[in-house]
Amino acid sequence: MSVAISHPDGLARCPWPKLDPLYVAYHDDEWGVPEFDDRALYEKLVLDGFQAGLSWITILRKRDNFRRAFSEFQPQKIARYTPKKVERLMQDEGIGPQPHEDRRHRPLSVAPGSM
Repeated sequence: MSVAISHPDGLARCPWPKLDPLYVAYHDDEWGVPEFDDRALYEKLVLDGFQAGLSWITILRKRDNFRRAFSEFQPQKIARYTPKKVERLMQDEGIGPQPHEDRRHRPLSVAPGSM
């Protein structure tokens, strides 16, 4: 069983965010909070696909890059991405790939047009 960690603000939290401010904010504001906004749900679905094999904190640290790359996760725009746009995204270092990843195995090909 995990033991809560006491933070400088006096709150006890789950141990997994440790003291990383980005992870703590995610823990406090998003994790376990119901989401009803379609755009936000789509963002989480796409980010979850990119997370495969990576830590969630890695994805959170790149979240602004993903938002920029994926038109703020507006499904109507992403559905119209051309193969050329997808290829540019596959080369975008802001969203990956990591040095150890093979570009051909990235989940990018399922994001555009998946609506």
